[in-house]
Amino acid sequence: MTAEPEQSANLMPKTDVLVLGAGIVGTSVAVHLAQRGLKVILVDRQGPGEGTSYGNAGILEGNTVFPPAFPSDFGALMRIALKRSTVANYHLSFLPRVAPWLMAFRAASQPERLVETAHVMRPLFARAVAEHEALAAASGAEPHLRKTGWLKLYRSAASLAALKPEFDLAASFGIAINPLNVADALALEPSLAPVFRRAMFWPGAASIDNPLALTRAYAAHYAALGGATVSGDARTLRRAGQTWVVDSAEGSIKAEQAVVALGPWAPDVLGPLGIRLPFGIKRGYHLHYRAEGNAGLTRPVLDADVGYCLGPMQQGIRLTTGAEFAARDAAPTPVQFGRLMPFAKALFPLGEPVESQPWLGCRPCFPDSRPVIGKARNHPGLWLTIGHAHWGLTLGPATGRLIAEMLTGATLFCDPAPYRAERFD
Repeated sequence: MTAEPEQSANLMPKTDVLVLGAGIVGTSVAVHLAQRGLKVILVDRQGPGEGTSYGNAGILEGNTVFPPAFPSDFGALMRIALKRSTVANYHLSFLPRVAPWLMAFRAASQPERLVETAHVMRPLFARAVAEHEALAAASGAEPHLRKTGWLKLYRSAASLAALKPEFDLAASFGIAINPLNVADALALEPSLAPVFRRAMFWPGAASIDNPLALTRAYAAHYAALGGATVSGDARTLRRAGQTWVVDSAEGSIKAEQAVVALGPWAPDVLGPLGIRLPFGIKRGYHLHYRAEGNAGLTRPVLDADVGYCLGPMQQGIRLTTGAEFAARDAAPTPVQFGRLMPFAKALFPLGEPVESQPWLGCRPCFPDSRPVIGKARNHPGLWLTIGHAHWGLTLGPATGRLIAEMLTGATLFCDPAPYRAERFD
């Protein structure tokens, strides 16, 4: 008689929780579950932090107020449409597929909706830096964490004035913001050139000098807690009786609980399970550069009007681009570097690139700029932690704590209702 698949010789011992995806979110989930005494297996095709979590500006945006919004300025829209914009690019063939998502994103970018999102996201952002500090201390990753704030530069007084509603809301949240003139900004970062008019310094922001090393450190701490990480294909996830099963290089693994933390690859797993959510992708690029002479930066710097960030990393000065709307797996088209490089080099003495080709990654986004954190409806034992958009690095540990509290029935540090998938019904 043929054995059932879940009873075969290739079945690994049953565990408590499968965590699918070893980016910063999935790794943080695994750590928090292991800290609570659960047996956890982390599954990914790559090593921890080697996917989307590798590429970002390294900023822990605990002081975030408004999410990125659909452009309301006609001129900005026209520059994007004509492919002359430094803040966004698109593949023409992809527009019909992404148009419904863009319309929902535009609706969620109305002023009253942005204020609503700011309020419902505040509990997560408010815990972001503290949760990283806790995991960094436990994992020996504190040297990667800088608490030097974030400097945002504005090339026109009008662009800064337009942000007054955001600054007012930040003040109501108790977030410190220091307005700076050019001289004050240059005192913080002497290697910058005075090509801007105004600056805002967010002293509460923290940053990371190597996001990949940070995720690997958290993964090593998870292993020290007894957690296992295996190579496997999350697309094999399936229900078998009262358990979830996934195939790995070491055999099939089963558990009563499974957490999907797959970033841009989540639809590949959720679609076959009948879970349909308004999931979108914003692609983004980065490239490291050497600094000329003795130039350097001590904190991330945002050139807000142009739409790029310079982040000091162990690998060099990381230059990040704005968003690109294209199919997740389409060939790279890093044209934004050519558009923004004259601005970046005028601001900071960038030298030669460290790598020969830019890195490309995909930000998993919902149109309302909130993640989905919680149970998957009609799928017992399945949990979702997806769609963190621009804030996967920022919110990974806070999300890990929240989902671990939900899964174990502990007291929750915030109300998860605004992050339920059912909001899209």
